[in-house]
Amino acid sequence: MAKNVVEKAEVEHPVLIYNRTKQRSIDFAEKLPAGKTEISDSIPEGVAKADVIFTILAKDDIVETVVDTILEAGDVKGKLFVECSTIHPDTTARVAKRFLERGAEFVAAPVFGAPAMAEVGQLVGVLAGPRASVEKARQFFKGVMARSEIDMSDEPYEKALTLKLIGNTFILNMVEQLSEGLVLSEKSGLGTQYLHQFVENIFPGPFVAYSNRIQSGAYHRMPYPLFPVDLARKDARHAFSLAEACGVRMRNLEVADAHLAAVKEHDGEKGDIAGIYGALRAESGLKYENN
Repeated sequence: MAKNVVEKAEVEHPVLIYNRTKQRSIDFAEKLPAGKTEISDSIPEGVAKADVIFTILAKDDIVETVVDTILEAGDVKGKLFVECSTIHPDTTARVAKRFLERGAEFVAAPVFGAPAMAEVGQLVGVLAGPRASVEKARQFFKGVMARSEIDMSDEPYEKALTLKLIGNTFILNMVEQLSEGLVLSEKSGLGTQYLHQFVENIFPGPFVAYSNRIQSGAYHRMPYPLFPVDLARKDARHAFSLAEACGVRMRNLEVADAHLAAVKEHDGEKGDIAGIYGALRAESGLKYENN
């Protein structure tokens, strides 16, 4: 996301970058045009210099800790905070309230898209909050970080995160369905190549990308997960929480989450969402890893 802001957005000053592991910021900056970025040594330092601050973090408690750090460090009046993390809607509402009480602007802006889509500016942004604040944030989305936007101007912040979580259940269920179909195709003697051709012709796009990722064995070979199992299960828990509050039961998601639990048991923190395929293989009498 930051790469596309640096390369495409019309900004007058270098883009400030902060990562808790400073070497990652250094490595990232070295891949970008000279003079276009500046590395901040701390969150307060970066926020003090910036007018627009983007945050995208893994978990709710980390988001709230970072907000504590920002608000304890100094004045944020007039600054725009664009929160892109996938967190519970209630967390977003709490965070927004704290910034607004200090005179800052806030936009809830979770994004849909895998890391490869983020790299080439093909995310889908979901923007909620006061229209004037959303308009300020939009300059960094379509045509920069994103290929399109879902505009929720003047809607409560929580709605953006509700959509993000429900949307992520589609991804979890998609991987579950693909994995079930591929395992059945193999065990029935049909062969996975024919099911893949069906997917290519009927469900192009993410289905094909995940089918390729699954069949390549990336789910057990890659050193780092693209969609870590712990984050996938966090999203599932949040979705279950939303559903329970509305009297809805998400049975498909329950099945996918059970297989994610098996992925975590087998692969630990390096487990990826595509490992659902391995869990289903093991459950069906095959080896977890495909070869």
